[in-house]
Amino acid sequence: MGMTYAEIELINYSDLDRVKRFEIDKDEVRRMNTRLLVDTGAHMLTINETIQSILGLQVVENRSTQLADGNWVKLPVVGPIEVRFANRKSICNAFVLPGDTEALLGAIPMEDMDLVIIPKTRTLDINPNSPNFASSIAK
Repeated sequence: MGMTYAEIELINYSDLDRVKRFEIDKDEVRRMNTRLLVDTGAHMLTINETIQSILGLQVVENRSTQLADGNWVKLPVVGPIEVRFANRKSICNAFVLPGDTEALLGAIPMEDMDLVIIPKTRTLDINPNSPNFASSIAK
């Protein structure tokens, strides 16, 4: 089928919470748009150390996980992160891989946002069976 990539917005959710408490202004929220590999074989969102640093995400735990090559490693888990695609959003944690390793959008945030891969075009899209599932994303 080939690889599928998508433009995804990642936001430090703790910053969004701080805006609600009037501790910081909206324009101080750390966020970024990035191109992620859409990987239904991965469970969680997986980012790299560069993304972690840009978003200022704190480690919440260290967890063992199995990589695609079958090796088990212990990786930091950071969060919370708000993940946005189209009119959908999900709040989740993410594994952190070293350096600038390719980041992955895994199955859990995809399912939470009810997204599907369109094989013919190798694109990520909202589930056509639930187009009105939209969460209200206020920018």
